[in-house]
Amino acid sequence: MFGRKPYNYESFSGQDLLKHAARTGFRSGPRPGQRAPDFELRSLDGKKIRLSDFEGEKNVVITFGSATCPFTASSIRALNELYEEYEDSADLAFLFVYVREAHPGEKLGHHASLQDKRQAAEFFGEEEEIEMPVLVDELDGRVHRKYGKMPNATYLVDKSGRVAFRSLWSKVSLLEEALEELLETQRTRGIDHAIVRGGESGSAPMTYAALHSHRALERGGQKAIREFREGLGGPGKLAHSAGRYVGPLVLNPGRTFATAGLVAAVISGGLYVGWRLRQARLSRSQDPYHYGMRSEISEGDYAVGI
Repeated sequence: MFGRKPYNYESFSGQDLLKHAARTGFRSGPRPGQRAPDFELRSLDGKKIRLSDFEGEKNVVITFGSATCPFTASSIRALNELYEEYEDSADLAFLFVYVREAHPGEKLGHHASLQDKRQAAEFFGEEEEIEMPVLVDELDGRVHRKYGKMPNATYLVDKSGRVAFRSLWSKVSLLEEALEELLETQRTRGIDHAIVRGGESGSAPMTYAALHSHRALERGGQKAIREFREGLGGPGKLAHSAGRYVGPLVLNPGRTFATAGLVAAVISGGLYVGWRLRQARLSRSQDPYHYGMRSEISEGDYAVGI
């Protein structure tokens, strides 16, 4: 969610998200064609990894996320599979940057120390069986801030060190298309830099986030669940309640997949209708899952949840 709160906020508020989105729109990180901000972070295995070390050698996929983010939960398994597909590629590296908790609760709360954050990242990596390097951002979100502070964005940085594609919400199918186009362009034209797939995507995988919301929220605990349901009203309650029953079917598609698809459509429709009703009550309505191409916010801090 958005709101004027400390970076490691203790509570989620959907109202903050809606009000801020209506007032300013989303503003996020380096744009396509711009140089990706350099950073150096430690991975869970203790290695120091610097983004600029890949320049001239490899393209880099950078994905941001946390254990309590529904969008992260919905995309991480497909991202794992994509990593496995390209793991041995000489032209591509994957980095997962662990950021603040999107929906902190009593089980997995806001990070009060870097050690807290590292433990959360270790828990998440083990639970989701992540093989790609998991980097732990600084406690104040130093790297996350440079890249726009959204909870589950993905950036594809080409060999020149510039952004070739960015996805405001990680949608692995689009990322795979962008990767294929970038690698083909580099191979056939002999260049390091190219903007692919139009440079960006702001679309949100709402259905899958809804179906996986229970997995993320239950990691946070009852406080995270309660604030999600209260903050997003009817759509939040529908997403979490239905996701508890339909989510397992998605993870095991052999079991009544048609039923899962039907309920997923209902969830998605409910979320959409709920958002539209809320937007109608805002003086300057704007879809909170799309963003404007304005310059980055320079003052205050805005927290992002779902």
